Amino acid sequence: MKRNLVTEGTEAALTEEVAITTSDDREDSAFARLGASLAEIRKLEGVIGYILRGNASAMLDLADLDKISEYAALAYQLNESTSEIAEQLSVAEVKSVLVEGGNLKVLFMRLGENKISVFMEKSASHSEIIKQILNQET
Repeated sequence: MKRNLVTEGTEAALTEEVAITTSDDREDSAFARLGASLAEIRKLEGVIGYILRGNASAMLDLADLDKISEYAALAYQLNESTSEIAEQLSVAEVKSVLVEGGNLKVLFMRLGENKISVFMEKSASHSEIIKQILNQET
C-alpha cells in the first residue's frame, strides 16, 4: 500500500519500505542525479537503505521502519565525526568514510553540499557502490 502525504513544501511516499523526499532540493540537478543513482543502488544485493541530505532536503529509503531514527542518528554522527577528524588532521574535508560493524557497513560520502549514507550488510560490495555514486558526479 502506498500513501502520499503533502504538507507545506514536503512530499512523502510511504510503503512497506520508507522513501521520503522534501521538495526544496528537487530542482538541484546534482541532488536529483544522486537520488536516482541511490534508488538504483538500493536494489543491489545486501543494501539495506540510504539517506541523502542536501542543503534543505533529505531523501531516504530504508527497509526497516523501526530503525529509521537509529540510522538517521548514525548518519548524523558520521557527518559530525568526519568534520572533527578533518579539523584534527588539518585537512580541508573528509570526503568518504567506511565504517564496519559486526553485521553492518555504512558508507558515508560528501559530494559538494550533499551528504550520502548507504547502509549495507557486511558482505555487500561497497567498492561498486562508490563507483556508481562517483559516476553521477561527472
